[in-house]
Amino acid sequence: MNLSQWFQKGIPSEEYIQSMENHQENSKHILEQFEVPVQDSEFFSELNKKDLRVIVITEDWCGDAMVNVPILLRLAEKADMEVRMILRDQNLELMDQYLTNGTSRAIPIFIFIDQTGNEYAVWGPRADSVQYFVEEQRSKLPPKDEPQFEERQKEMYEKMMKKYLEDRSVWKDIYESIKLKLQ
Repeated sequence: MNLSQWFQKGIPSEEYIQSMENHQENSKHILEQFEVPVQDSEFFSELNKKDLRVIVITEDWCGDAMVNVPILLRLAEKADMEVRMILRDQNLELMDQYLTNGTSRAIPIFIFIDQTGNEYAVWGPRADSVQYFVEEQRSKLPPKDEPQFEERQKEMYEKMMKKYLEDRSVWKDIYESIKLKLQ
C-alpha cells in the first residue's frame, strides 16, 4: 500500500479519541488544555500552503501517544491538516517501515504527507527532551532480574504519566519538536 492508501485506511482522529479504552480522559485533558502559541501565525500560514495530511501510528495504551497525539491534533487544527490514526499492532506492515533506530516499534509516529501521498516529514516517538527524561528514569531502574524491578518500573511509569499530564514545559517541547520537523 502507498501512503495515500494508508491514510484512507486510517481512523479519523475524532472517532479514534471517542473509541479509546485507555488514556481517553488524559488525552482529552491535554487536548483541552494545550494551546498553540499565538506568535506562530506565520509558521501556520506557511504550513497551510503545503496542504499536508498526517498518518499517526499509535495505540491508545501508549503513554507517549497520550501526550503527543493531542499536541499534534492542536497543531494540525491550526494548519488545517486532516489526521488519520493507524493502529500499530494491526498494521505492522506500515509500522515496520518506520522503526525507531531501525529496530524498535516505538510509537507514536507521525507521517506527514502531501496530497499526492509523498512523504514530507516523519516525527516520533518523542521530543529529544522527553527522550532524555525517559532514559534518565530508566537508568535508575534495578536490573530486570531483581525482585523490586516490576514495582520500581511501575513507579517510573506513574512518575512519567504525572509529568506528561502536568508539566506544560513537556507539552511545549513536544510542540516545538514537531514544529521544527515541519520547518
